[in-house]
Amino acid sequence: MFVSYYVFQPIREQVPLWCGGEIPSGVEYIFGASLLAAVNDRTSALDSVVFGVDIQSGDVRGDSPSYALVVLDTRDTESDEVRIERDVVSFRKLRRLIESEVPAMVATDNMYELATDKDDLVRFLQWLPHETKLVQVTGAERPEPLSRVASRHGVPYGKKPMKEAEAAARLALANVGHEVTAFENTTTVKVSRGRSTGKGGWSQDRYTRRIHGSVKRESREVESALDEANLDYERDVTEKYGGYSKAVYTVEARPQDIPVSTHRSGDTRVEIERERRDGIEFEPLVKRRDRVIVGIDPGTTTAVAVVGLDGRVLDIHSTRTADTATVIEWLIERGRPALVAADVHPMPETVEKFRRSFDAAGWAPPKDIPVDEKLHRTREVNYENDHERDALAAALFAFDDHEDQFERISRKVPAEIDREEVIARVLGSEESVEAVLREMDDDGDEETDESGDESPTEPDRSPEEREIRSLRSRVERLESHVEDLKSTIEEKDETIEEYKQELSDARREERRKARERREVSRLERDNDRLERKVESLEAENEELADKLDRLKSLWKLDHSNFADVNTDGILTSDSEWEVAGGESEANESGGNLVPVKIVEQFTNGALDQTVEEYGIAAGDVVYLRDASGAGRTTAERLAEFDPKVVLRSGNLSEVADEVLFEAEIPVAPADDVTIQEIDELAVAEESAVESAIADWESRAEERQKEQQKEMVDQIISEHRAERR
Repeated sequence: MFVSYYVFQPIREQVPLWCGGEIPSGVEYIFGASLLAAVNDRTSALDSVVFGVDIQSGDVRGDSPSYALVVLDTRDTESDEVRIERDVVSFRKLRRLIESEVPAMVATDNMYELATDKDDLVRFLQWLPHETKLVQVTGAERPEPLSRVASRHGVPYGKKPMKEAEAAARLALANVGHEVTAFENTTTVKVSRGRSTGKGGWSQDRYTRRIHGSVKRESREVESALDEANLDYERDVTEKYGGYSKAVYTVEARPQDIPVSTHRSGDTRVEIERERRDGIEFEPLVKRRDRVIVGIDPGTTTAVAVVGLDGRVLDIHSTRTADTATVIEWLIERGRPALVAADVHPMPETVEKFRRSFDAAGWAPPKDIPVDEKLHRTREVNYENDHERDALAAALFAFDDHEDQFERISRKVPAEIDREEVIARVLGSEESVEAVLREMDDDGDEETDESGDESPTEPDRSPEEREIRSLRSRVERLESHVEDLKSTIEEKDETIEEYKQELSDARREERRKARERREVSRLERDNDRLERKVESLEAENEELADKLDRLKSLWKLDHSNFADVNTDGILTSDSEWEVAGGESEANESGGNLVPVKIVEQFTNGALDQTVEEYGIAAGDVVYLRDASGAGRTTAERLAEFDPKVVLRSGNLSEVADEVLFEAEIPVAPADDVTIQEIDELAVAEESAVESAIADWESRAEERQKEQQKEMVDQIISEHRAERR
């Protein structure tokens, strides 16, 4: 195992730390000194595994090609150590390693070394784990030679397949290259039936309803998971008997960002598939970031402003909580600082640390910039506080000081050369434009020489040496194939045991789910029963509330007088009561009112209705709107309430009259009492009620005398008859 290291310094020294002189034995630093610029250009893929792949022998279009594989493991973050593993593997073993390790990137100099054609490449991309990217480090549709890319980024390069694979892995680790993709960032989640509904039978409807109900429940769980993850989606549901036969969710996210996995369970199955693009597309691992001028105002609140080389204000930010590393990361996302500026003289140490972190040029004013000049220079820009104003003023004054220089450089730079790169080099090295252009031309010539097809240092081999090399390579492939077969047998044995264990676990899980379904069904039945009970209680509560309102109205009427009552609804019978006169008499009398409980008909049903709505208590005034037809039982029930008086319309039956008289319940005609009905309530003047009771008492006294007289006459008659 050959071990390489990459050392980071915090904050201001976030550039490679290079050894002066001889490199220690057994240690190799991953990148050359030119990575100093690369770190300023992009962030590296830390805490991940990167596979570098190059074809070792054979052809991907032929039989059994072998690949040189280099694995860079950067997951040991405590020591910042990068572990390197090298191996020659078959295509099948390479796929097994990708499935088991799930690297962040699989890097290659040519994507068609892993696929025979475009369709095969799409199938390979579809097979790749969602967390793994296929990266072509040499560019997009028109890739450059790997030697040129490696030289430009300071990566060691050799023509052997293992060296090329290592160079590809190291370039991908530094986020150099393009991701090869054939799919959109849109994913389709399909929930459907896991079983056929069958041809029919005695329980066909129940079986179909159960399956469709399971699909509906599973779709609701998927929808709930998408909502909890705050993902945007569209839903297309096919409703069938008992639930859903299919539910399709189109989610604006990648499969690895969706909290749902492909699985099949009993009656349902869930399938996840990414939406395919029209062709193969390339996306740069790191988007190009322009050169910018950065103004910094340090302190308890750190403020930074980003201005382009054309003087445009790009972004402003201030924070009280973020540390220096966070501010640096924020700046890296917005551009490559070519000039770091402060608003005071001399430049504060904190701003100097930021400048050294980006290896940028520095700028400070000859003296502190006055506040009124800052306000005037930043008057056309919106900012939130004074710290942002100071940072923005520093960046803008730095641009003003270098604007003429930028224009002179732009006039001298040819159109095919990056103007911003020339400006950054001139600012950093303080050299002339011509010297910088010559230096860039020399770099291009060196890259061209290194990218030649033949290596001058590699001697020609004789036919025997080439045959020996070929045979050795063949032996290595056969030995590797034998190892693959042995590992395949072991994997199959392990797979069989895993399947047995999975089958046992699946059966146990199915039994648990069956118990859960039974419990859920029971709870749903209990819930339905309780909901029906709640509805019944709510209806009863509404009825009681209405009854309470009526009783309150009765109470108010009981404590009022006729002066407070609208007499438009006076109930009279054969009387000359008039509305105006009635009001006058009522107002003059000023007597109290008593509530009257109305019974529509002298029957048990009507009594029940009045009792339920208003209640009848001892001492109440009861009005029988129709007193005819009552028997002994009805009269006895009314007498049990012990009313104060019974007002009747119509004649009582002899039986009812006798029962009420014996119970000493006063009975008076309703015509003798003025009864006033207000909505469903009725009242009468208390004096009129008392008068009616007094009349009944006098009549009752006469009636008792008559009964006694008749009793005496009967006794005398019976005595005379006995004597005869």
